[in-house]
Amino acid sequence: MSLPRRLAFIDVESTGAHPVRDRITEIAILRVEDGEVVARWDSLVDPGRPIPALIQGVTGISDDMVAGAPAFEAVADTVAGLLEGCVFVAHNARFDYGFIKNAFARSGREFDAPVLCTVKLSRALYPEHHRHGLDALIERHSLVCTARHRAMGDAEVLWQFVQLARAGFAAEVLEQAVARAMKAPQTPPGLPEGLLEALPDVPGVYLLHAEAEAPPPGRSDRPLYIGRAASLRARVKEHFSGAARKGRDASLAAQVQRVEWRETAGELGAQLLEHALLCALRPSANRAPESGAEAFALRLLENRRRPPIWQRVKIAGSDPGSWDGLYGAFRTPREADNLLRELALLYRLCPRRLGLEAGATGACSAHAARRCAGVCAGRETPAEHDARLAAALEAVRVKPWPWPGAVVVGERHADSGREAFHLFARWCHLASADSVDALAAAAERTPAFDLDIWRIFSRWLAVPGNPDRVRPL
Repeated sequence: MSLPRRLAFIDVESTGAHPVRDRITEIAILRVEDGEVVARWDSLVDPGRPIPALIQGVTGISDDMVAGAPAFEAVADTVAGLLEGCVFVAHNARFDYGFIKNAFARSGREFDAPVLCTVKLSRALYPEHHRHGLDALIERHSLVCTARHRAMGDAEVLWQFVQLARAGFAAEVLEQAVARAMKAPQTPPGLPEGLLEALPDVPGVYLLHAEAEAPPPGRSDRPLYIGRAASLRARVKEHFSGAARKGRDASLAAQVQRVEWRETAGELGAQLLEHALLCALRPSANRAPESGAEAFALRLLENRRRPPIWQRVKIAGSDPGSWDGLYGAFRTPREADNLLRELALLYRLCPRRLGLEAGATGACSAHAARRCAGVCAGRETPAEHDARLAAALEAVRVKPWPWPGAVVVGERHADSGREAFHLFARWCHLASADSVDALAAAAERTPAFDLDIWRIFSRWLAVPGNPDRVRPL
């Protein structure tokens, strides 16, 4: 038999994507037995909390619409009766299944059912296509949706798709595809049902927690690990895949009880958010972020006789517009010393004059090995040596800000429609917002240099095409 005898096509709308934290706002169920629809039911559901404006815009379900609707507990018996004995069919099915299972659990009831995911079914039957979202299926197969992002409209589309598949494929082919689509994923034991499937396929930052529940407001909620991803869904699933179940990754996966995430409009926003969260929360499984609070640059001292011939100038928190004659940007003295050692080898500079070697008289150790041009032995003048050093340091100087004033980088994710705008001035990040107008006040702030932000933005600008996305405020 190519299809199970009893199928329940189900779709839920909700206040958000998190199957534990968010709540159902609408349910629709089509019960199909032996290829015939025997029951059709849908209902709005009062979630007991406000529906975010973004969700209202997508679904069209407002707070006023659900104000007089029953709570889930009031329709739980009806839902259970319609689903009894059926295969649970949904698009990205573990998402809907997770919402239903968690809603029953909050009512003190258990719920289990075999699950058939129509995303997986489409992939199995039409592997030549790359997109298997509901909009892609509607367009590809000319399916009719009377109300997109409403529960009954989406459930009816799934029934149409399964009917089309049954008519278009041999029974044995369809049976194999159904078996693949019903194969349960390996779910980490500590995570609630449907959470991984609820993760959006968008850029953002994710937080892995060891506690199943967030602490009360005012108490620390320090995560185990923070990461960023171009696709939150794909990256977080990697943490719990079979390939990751060894060493440190295995230990981390075993501890995780909760996953939180924050969507961004693009890669730059994800990097900025990750940096801010790492500094603020300092998760235990991440490498501890090194502080940039003491970041400094080097200034060469003219006509200096005794080494070292440079001084450290603190630049952390300062306005780069005030800098003059500074080279490099360093987090620690070791970073600066390592660079000076490298330049000494490349340009035959004197390690003693650079302050890297002790001693006051006579040739340095590098001169005997012909690695120093001999300023320490009178073979060249200090001015000649220092001019060569200054020329070498030009390569690490913080480049002049290439725009006359503040600039905005806009990001937009095509699938989610999320937009963000990031304001920078003189290598400093002043603010981010979801509109350019919201950045106007931040443009008056005095830039304060952050070493990590400078490195993030510099690397981003080095990617071909990215500078074209920068616009003056």
